[in-house]
Amino acid sequence: MWLNKIVAIKRQKSVFIVLFLVAVFLGISCFNSVSDGKTKQNEDKKNIENVPVSNKETNPPATRMVPESFSALAEMASPAVVNIQTVRTAKTKNMFRQFRGGPPNSGPFNDDDQMNDFFNKFFNPDQQKEFKQRSLGSGFIIDKEGYIVTNNHVVEGSDKIKVILKNEKEYNAVIIGRDPNTDLALIKIKDENNLPVLKLGDSDALKVGQWVVAIGSPFGLEHTVTAGIVSAKGRVIGSGPYDDYIQTDASINPGNSGGPLLNMNGEVIGINTIIIAGGQGIGFAIPVNLARGIIDQLKQHGDVTRGWLGITIQDLPSDLSEYFGIKGGKGVLVSDIIPGDPADKAGIKAKDIITEINGQKIDSSRTLLKIIAGMGVGKNVKIKILRDGKEKMFNVEIAKRMDEKIASNRNSTKNEADEIGIRVANLSPEMARRYDISEKEGVIVVAVDSEGKAAEAGIVPGDIIKEINHQPVKSVREYAELLKKIQKNKPFNMFLWRDKVGYILVKIETK
Repeated sequence: MWLNKIVAIKRQKSVFIVLFLVAVFLGISCFNSVSDGKTKQNEDKKNIENVPVSNKETNPPATRMVPESFSALAEMASPAVVNIQTVRTAKTKNMFRQFRGGPPNSGPFNDDDQMNDFFNKFFNPDQQKEFKQRSLGSGFIIDKEGYIVTNNHVVEGSDKIKVILKNEKEYNAVIIGRDPNTDLALIKIKDENNLPVLKLGDSDALKVGQWVVAIGSPFGLEHTVTAGIVSAKGRVIGSGPYDDYIQTDASINPGNSGGPLLNMNGEVIGINTIIIAGGQGIGFAIPVNLARGIIDQLKQHGDVTRGWLGITIQDLPSDLSEYFGIKGGKGVLVSDIIPGDPADKAGIKAKDIITEINGQKIDSSRTLLKIIAGMGVGKNVKIKILRDGKEKMFNVEIAKRMDEKIASNRNSTKNEADEIGIRVANLSPEMARRYDISEKEGVIVVAVDSEGKAAEAGIVPGDIIKEINHQPVKSVREYAELLKKIQKNKPFNMFLWRDKVGYILVKIETK
């Protein structure tokens, strides 16, 4: 028996030793795994730290989500928003005048004097009838003296202007000044108590996608509050020379005109002014930064004086930028010069490219117009231009904006159709009147073969050919000579001026 016990003890020891060895092995394996994991983590951390900053994961910019309520902003701003009611007198002719068929003293019943007397007495066919036109709009108070900003079209031609505040107080207002070019007006009321006012913000800091609130009186519904976002900035919709609208989907309807567009701080960043007929969810507001200087001028002088250079300008599309060797397409092209005006006196010429004004880069014609319009009359400005690839600087004295046209003054002779399929002529007063143009140099396209190379390139009658491959064209003879120098089967560039478009560049394929 004792042998059996010894054997059993040995077996137990063997099992214990095996289990012990297995435990040790597992412990070592786990330790190595942990160590390897830590080492890998450290290596990964080092690798991440060594990755360039541009490849690291970046946190998205802080986004201001939909506010839980616009009520606090509405309660704060609404007292300074006013409802504007206007009355204007219009005249119309008496409808019974249409029956008259004889001389002034006759009536619809030429053979019956008694009937004519009756109509003359009660209807007076020669009398113009007056009637009252009423309209609604909005506005907002900008200072405690009672100055109110609104749209020009709200108060233009009004005989009486009534302003109603949110507390239902009513006031008669007078027009301080109007600016039809931007559709802005400044009116004023008198009040003994301190009036609520709205603060003007910074429309340049506004970003597309930000929340905005419109307050006004659409359809006569006073102090209606609507909210939306800024859909776009710098919209040009063809309403005037200073188009630079904020587009918003905040609901704007007839009666909202002149009311404020507010940011989430309750500051005015726009003046609601235009809606598109049939365009739901599309409204436009005048940026307050554009309006600010106009409001100041209206307050001080009652009208607006804008700076004027006496030039016609256009933006530079990519093909013209390449043609003139302009990197990045910056600058605006001078397409016309008014004789005797500031730019002409300073020496600026057509085809010059304006790149800077007083050191400020010019990237569009809209930028240039805003800068010049905001400058005082008589002020001297430094204008940098690019001419024939060389930079030049001019000192120009700003004049008062004016509207003036140039008359053409060149002789002409007609020419036969050429190899690219057009007929050209020298410019003359007769040609200028015929095509309603004001250019003075170049040759005019008077006919285009619909199957020719020029027609394929987009040339149309009335186009003025100014250059061929950078060589100026001032007469039919120069045009013909340059055309002969064009190598066969090689395309060439033709630099044109087109009425109501400006300078364009076309490429003529000769194959």
